Amino acid sequence: MERRPRVLVSACLLGAACRYDGKSQALEGLQKLLERCEPIPLCPEQLGGLPTPRTPSERRGVRVVSRDGADVTAAFTRGAEEALLLAKLLDVKIALLKARSPSCGSREIYDGSFTGRTIPGQGVTAEALAASGIAIYDENALEDFLEALKGI
Repeated sequence: MERRPRVLVSACLLGAACRYDGKSQALEGLQKLLERCEPIPLCPEQLGGLPTPRTPSERRGVRVVSRDGADVTAAFTRGAEEALLLAKLLDVKIALLKARSPSCGSREIYDGSFTGRTIPGQGVTAEALAASGIAIYDENALEDFLEALKGI
């Protein structure tokens, strides 16, 4: 039997209550995902040592700052390093991550002003995974993600 491709998936998209607000963001169409791959759930922010719930954070250049002004860059970096380690250990080639997250955003992220504005960019984990050659998708590109799975 052929092994299904292992895919890193933001745990909140799988229904885990790990978002900053202690909620999940369960992904509609999850059944298609589970049929075609072996999902590896992760929350880089928790892997980096942040609690749930936690104060919202946004990227400001290379730094990540919480709404209350705390610099949480080290925790986000640690989470990205752990996610990359898991990806390498499990031979992951593709990831489905939460859009606009300061960890997982793949195409755009919040601009650091805590006003809801977005800018082109990637979260800390998405950036690290992409730099290592892992294809990154978010829930807004689910069809593209499913198509990419066919080539793995």
